[in-house]
Amino acid sequence: MSNTMNTSSTAGFISARRLLFWSGIVALCAWVLVPIYLVALGALGGRTGAYQWPKNFLPTDISLQPFLLFLRTEGVFQSFLNSLGAAGITVALSIALGAPAGYALARYNFRGKDSYRLLVLLTRAFPLAILALPLTVSYIRLGLYDTVLGVGLIHTVLALPFAALVTQGIFLGVPRELEEAAWVFGCTRIQAFFKVVAPLALPGLVATAVFAFVISWNEVFAASVLTVRHRTLTAYLLTVLSESPMHYRFAGGLMLILPSVVFIFAVRRYLFAIWGVSSK
Repeated sequence: MSNTMNTSSTAGFISARRLLFWSGIVALCAWVLVPIYLVALGALGGRTGAYQWPKNFLPTDISLQPFLLFLRTEGVFQSFLNSLGAAGITVALSIALGAPAGYALARYNFRGKDSYRLLVLLTRAFPLAILALPLTVSYIRLGLYDTVLGVGLIHTVLALPFAALVTQGIFLGVPRELEEAAWVFGCTRIQAFFKVVAPLALPGLVATAVFAFVISWNEVFAASVLTVRHRTLTAYLLTVLSESPMHYRFAGGLMLILPSVVFIFAVRRYLFAIWGVSSK
């Protein structure tokens, strides 16, 4: 009798945990997807869809005209390319500089290692507003003001601390014995890194690249201060859409969301590999 009661209570506990788990998944998906869906309704539903309340779950009148008109607005396409360029520079430099720093923190013991990690974190303690004036002066002197490269460099500074510390954790998860085995079979340290460590760390590096891309794509303050003619999409929309109708603002918001979603979807199999989930 007691065994039956214990079995039923265990089954009930497992069912409750499963229900709580899936409830959390549904709540998290709703937290992420519902705002995107409402922005899409406002962008594709025209003026009526933007101001209608309560919203229809299934839109009755879908029009691409506001979105297409927004895309044809002067300067939007060029600012979109500028954002892609700055994000590409940020991703490339964050991985190229952050991964070696993370590998050094994970594999080597040196004097001041803990202080170095603290200094890396402290680089994010100073808000950009404090550095806006000296950055602008320095950029003008160096010829980087109002350039995509200049924006990409400052976005790299924002993403690099995260890249270094996260890749440190990634490389700590790769057993040192695998590298030592590669050395035994004649590989140099560099060959062992690229043939053994890098493939195992690839999902984490891709996750770091996604974070760097999102930081660059969504950043608006530095892009607004350091550019005038070659603005990124966020900085351009900040100045252009302030006086625009609501449905055009929703179209601009959808334009900002889609590239990040597409980029994350394109590398999803590497992200899933972090948790051991296969994606075909």
